[in-house]
Amino acid sequence: MKKLLLLLLTVVCLNYIQAPVFADVHTHGEHKEKVDYKKYGRIATVVVKEDYPEEEVVDYQYAGRRMISENEVIDTFIFQVKEDGKDLTVLVKVTHRLDDSKFLNLTVEEQERK
Repeated sequence: MKKLLLLLLTVVCLNYIQAPVFADVHTHGEHKEKVDYKKYGRIATVVVKEDYPEEEVVDYQYAGRRMISENEVIDTFIFQVKEDGKDLTVLVKVTHRLDDSKFLNLTVEEQERK
């Protein structure tokens, strides 16, 4: 019984010791994506305001990241724009590299009006 308790205590202690190490790695990845999100979100916002200068940007949302290769991703941003009193959804897709944060491509797409 003592051996079982000692083994259980050892496993719990090892998990406690290792958890912060793995949590830190995960947090670093999230931090990197958040930095990219902010950087490319600002760029996307400027582009939408430039494309729709007389219109009001009502809402903005980060829609997520899609891997297209080992080192390239597409971050998608959704904007709600009021154009002539009607709601318009605009997607901005930013393609960039992960290793050096180099910007590769930006596309702006209007969604069909409902």
